[in-house]
Amino acid sequence: MVAVSANRLELLQIAEAVAREKAIDRSIVIAAMEDAIAKAARSRYGAETDVHAEINSRTGELRLARHLLVVETVENPSNQISLEDARRRNPAAQVGDTIADALPPLEYGRIAAQSAKQVIVQKVREAERDRQYQEYKDRIGDIVNGIVKRVEYGSVVVDLGRGEAIVRRDEMLPREVFRNGDRVRAYIYDVRREPRGPQIFLSRTHPQFMAKLFAQEVPEIYDGIVEVRAVARDPGSRAKIAVISRDSSVDPVGACVGMRGSRVQAVVNELQGEKIDIIPWSPDIATFVVNALAPAEVAKVVLDEDRERIEVVVPDQQLSLAIGRRGQNVRLASQLTGWDIDILTEQEESERRQAEFENRTRMFMEALNVDEVVGQLLASEGFNSVEDLALIDLREISSIEGFDEETAEELQTRARDYLAQLEAELDAKRIELGVEDDLREVPGVTTRMMVKFGENDIKTVEDLAGCATDDLVGWTERKDGENVRHAGILDGFELTHEEADALIMQARLKVGWITEADLARKEADAEAPAETTEASA
Repeated sequence: MVAVSANRLELLQIAEAVAREKAIDRSIVIAAMEDAIAKAARSRYGAETDVHAEINSRTGELRLARHLLVVETVENPSNQISLEDARRRNPAAQVGDTIADALPPLEYGRIAAQSAKQVIVQKVREAERDRQYQEYKDRIGDIVNGIVKRVEYGSVVVDLGRGEAIVRRDEMLPREVFRNGDRVRAYIYDVRREPRGPQIFLSRTHPQFMAKLFAQEVPEIYDGIVEVRAVARDPGSRAKIAVISRDSSVDPVGACVGMRGSRVQAVVNELQGEKIDIIPWSPDIATFVVNALAPAEVAKVVLDEDRERIEVVVPDQQLSLAIGRRGQNVRLASQLTGWDIDILTEQEESERRQAEFENRTRMFMEALNVDEVVGQLLASEGFNSVEDLALIDLREISSIEGFDEETAEELQTRARDYLAQLEAELDAKRIELGVEDDLREVPGVTTRMMVKFGENDIKTVEDLAGCATDDLVGWTERKDGENVRHAGILDGFELTHEEADALIMQARLKVGWITEADLARKEADAEAPAETTEASA
């Protein structure tokens, strides 16, 4: 091994050459040489001997020393020295100090040299890996260029010049084939430390790869004048990208398209012909969804903000265009906006509204024991439930054409009698299910809720206190690019997350899990973001 048998200048020259070749700090290489020489020396003086090597980084001079620990009673002479002997060398020595005992230069045999070489190689490799990890861990989200080094089981290993990266098969565009020597442009989406070295993962299907490509092609995006707000992709087939301009004089869509489509075409070519819809982003979700469904025309939208669901009504002849081939258009629009989108034709909506009207009419006829004409009148006036009729001001009912005050009073009496009867039936069912009376004392809990609780084995205040908000109102998770809805215990009660959380917190207050102060603090925390938003606006 050259490092341990070389003269002074050669040691420094070797350190310089290795540091330059591996792109690591020279001091790391010198430290590796010192460890290697010390290990080789220990094979001569004994494994228990604490040998240290020091190479002068300016002159290349090598010094060997044995470190001895100062102790009261020496048990191992190879690495310990008595306090008495230590004070002969250094009068100020104390127990626990270390005394350096200089050693003469050694001639290293082949085995010792080979061992030293392994140490240096290992240390340099570790330093190289650490340098590579430190260099790329902060580059997650960047686009890099590399050359295909080899293809392994469908995945592509890319040489980045100062490291290797991998593009897995599922991160490549469909029907995309790479061969050794091909140039690759991809997006760094993850960098991990692993036993065999840092692993750099690249993607050509990641939505942000497209956003970064536009940033390279569109100066307005690079300068921050135009911002990419959302991207949704069906890799290799079609994509939607939402953009907004911070400058009212700059058209964000036009900036991304470029003169005669030159800018967007450059991105399309990189993505193997993937079709791209560039749409203007809007803070108004209804407008944004209408834009996202382009090129289809939208007649009407109905929002359900609590469930982040939107119902879109389109002309009959626009249905296939709005849905797209195999549902692609509506799926990408849903991914782009983050909302579930239901598409209806105008005819379907009309039929559904007619069905809802008939159902409400029938409900009033059965609950109030009235004829069809009265039921239709109530349904057409916007009454959705018997509760609406029972709680509304009597004058509102008597003002309906064809109704007088006596009729209004009779209808409201029947509505209240019906609700009282329904309440009694629900209470009987609640008792049959074993739901305790105390649960009724929790603010916001109704008898109908108590029946639902009993059907789901929630029978005490403590049971309710142990629930999570999602248990009551359900939750939505993203699976295979689609939003999957999981029903909650109180589905159908039109309860918001905040209202469900308030129910649970009141139950916890009642059983003593929290205090009034805790509840007040939580309510204050919940209101704080809204106040901040209003202040900034």
